[in-house]
Amino acid sequence: MACLTSCIGDDDENAVAPKPRAFYKLNFPEKKYKIYDSICPFTFQTPVYSFVENDKSRNAEPCWLNIMYPLYRAQLYISYNQLNNDLAKHLNDSRELAIRHQVKASGLDEQVLINDSAHVYGLLYDISGNSASAIQFYITDSTKHFLRGSLYFNCPPNIDSLKIVIDYLRTDIMQMIKTFKWKDEKMTLANATKSH
Repeated sequence: MACLTSCIGDDDENAVAPKPRAFYKLNFPEKKYKIYDSICPFTFQTPVYSFVENDKSRNAEPCWLNIMYPLYRAQLYISYNQLNNDLAKHLNDSRELAIRHQVKASGLDEQVLINDSAHVYGLLYDISGNSASAIQFYITDSTKHFLRGSLYFNCPPNIDSLKIVIDYLRTDIMQMIKTFKWKDEKMTLANATKSH
């Protein structure tokens, strides 16, 4: 019986070893925020390295927004609806949209959101794994307003490379929710009238 062995020394120029998988090194900007305010019935803080644009899709409503993060090829889609005794429908729709991502996800964690002084109540969904949307949430005052958000990237979902960016942007989403305020109805109506 014969046994063959081979040794390659550290200084062997012809040694071939597989290269480890690598990802881009990201340098994150310092967290600084600005207030977003418009004719819509809400305000919030958004990072200075983002910009807000109106949703231009065919079925978009006036206060549907896209918060763009160009450094990370990401966007937070925001849809706002005025409630008309249909809170349960909006809650169910939001839950179903988050659950749809469980097909590719490895987990779905929920975090209750409550800010009594601002009348902001909601739920944040952390969707782990290679799902198309990693974070979704809704907030409402439970009587008049309902806002839903979902974070997407313009690249194939790969949690190994996106996790650090998702965690970074999650802080911004939480800052948005923490600083979110519904506007006084009279002020909102006056602003909407001025813009026409």
